[in-house]
Parts: sequence; structure tokens; C-alpha cells
Amino acid sequence: MSEKALRLGTRRSKLAMAQSGQVAEAVRQVTGRPVELVEITTYGDVSREALAQIGGTGVFVTALRDALLKGEVDFAVHSLKDLPTAQPEELVLAAVPVREDPRDVIVARDALKLTDLPRGARIGTGSPRRMAQLNAYARAHGLDIETVPIRGNVDTRIRYVHDGELDAVVLAAAGLNRIGRIDEVTDFLSVDTVLPAPGQGALAIECAADNADLVAALGELDDPFTRAAVTAERSLLAALEAGCSAPVGALADLLADGQTVKEMRLRGVVGTTDGTRMVQLSTTGPVPQTHDRATALGRELATEMLAQGAAGLMGERAH
Repeated sequence: MSEKALRLGTRRSKLAMAQSGQVAEAVRQVTGRPVELVEITTYGDVSREALAQIGGTGVFVTALRDALLKGEVDFAVHSLKDLPTAQPEELVLAAVPVREDPRDVIVARDALKLTDLPRGARIGTGSPRRMAQLNAYARAHGLDIETVPIRGNVDTRIRYVHDGELDAVVLAAAGLNRIGRIDEVTDFLSVDTVLPAPGQGALAIECAADNADLVAALGELDDPFTRAAVTAERSLLAALEAGCSAPVGALADLLADGQTVKEMRLRGVVGTTDGTRMVQLSTTGPVPQTHDRATALGRELATEMLAQGAAGLMGERAH
């Protein structure tokens, strides 16, 4: 008799279905069991309000977690940048697979790059983090752009450009890669220009903490370097007491000497959405071998950023 299928809880968007499908295939390979996708609608999917208005934190996650807690699905796949930093005791982050490209990208009309956009160009994004850094970059480099708040899935956002409503939109490289539309990117934004959201490009695979066999099986998909990096980034976010709609960017990367990984560098940025005030700092430490060490790296950088006035730049979006 064939083994019962594992039920994978996923959001219904094209991107969520694509990344969940990729995880489902990986889980089939490590467990030998069939995996079926269970589509779940989240508050973030049905609300048309700006993320900053509805709180941002958890709006794409709560319904999936509820389904896990009720036993309606066996495990769930989230975009890690959507995951609140507080972890429910009954659930465990069983795996963080190898991270995709964490960068933000521009999809612009006429194949333009950010620095080629005409004066007064309108750039769409739903992210206060992207707005803050793009506006700061524009001020520093004499660009005349206007950031315009938008919502919607990838198709909707790119359509704004094709329809001529906007000159460009900012999206995550990882998402476009996963749905096979990376060739539409007209400019990859250096992380020196725009630091990504904490956890951007990474996936989170979550299941019930008391299902030891499933926790162990899913753990086969875990990438220790990715987990250490996103743990440090999310620790910074938590220590700043900021939700995932706050204008906070963070990226941890590994510094190598030849083939030998020497250290982990963590960079963080907080800014006002108009780009007039920014706190941007970095710290470097040994590659964390434990969750606690990665967490400590994030907290240390947050403490330095708060000492430089980071809290005041997050305004009402800090909670």
C-alpha cells in the first residue's frame, strides 16, 4: 500500500505555488512520499490595503500557521521575509533551503536601468524599505524620481509598466527567477544601492514541533549557511522591534579567502521613506556555528543602529 501523501500548505499566488511546487519535489525525493499542495488564502492575499496599513507582519503567514496548528496540513512553505520574527512554540522552522539571489531588481520601460530613467520617472513599489533606499540613492546621485506605492502580484506590477502607468517597478530577483520571468529584469540593483529585506530570497519550511519524523525529514533540505545568515538578519529586525513592513534592510553574507570562508558580515539599514535620513551600519564576526551566535550578531548591530537613532526613523511602522 502506498504511503499517505504529505499535505503542503501554500498561498495561492503564482509565485507561492511555484516555490511550493519546487519544495514539494525536493520533499518527495528525501521522503519517498507523495506531496499534495493545499491552497490557503491569507489576509494579505485578499486585502487591497497597503501592507504598512494592515500591519505587514504575518498577513501572509497566519492562515498557513492556523492550518498547521489545526492539523489541516502537515507542513507549510513561506517566503522567509514574510515570516514574523516571533516563532510559535508549537511550530518549528524545520528547514531553510539554499537561498536564491537576494537582490532587488528593476523592470523598466524601454529596457532602462535605474540611472537611465528620465527626470520625474515614476517607480512603483509596495515596500517602505525600497522607497527609503531608492529615494536616498536618488538624492545622493542627483536622480529625479518619484516612488509610487502599489500592491498586487508580479503580473499586476509588471503590467503597470507595460500599460505606461509607471516607468518602472521594483521586485525581488528571487521571485522572478522562481516563476521563470528573470529575463524581464532591466537592472539588477546592487546591495550597496538597496539592501534587501531580512530573509529575502530564502524560503521557510515549517511544521508541527511534535512531529519528530517529519522535522528530521524536512531537515535534510536545510542549508546551514543560509540559516545562519537569515537568523542574523531576522535577529536584527526583531531587536529593532520592527515588523516586515518597516523600512529595514539587512543582509548577511560570507566573506571568503580563496576557498575558505572566514567571516560573516551583517549589514543593516533603516531610513525614512523620503530618503532624507538613514542609519546604515555593518558588523563582522566569525561564521556563526550556532543559532545563538547568529542571533547575537544581529542584536549587536541593532544596538549600534538604535544608538544612532534608528528607532526614530521607523516611526509608526515600528510595531
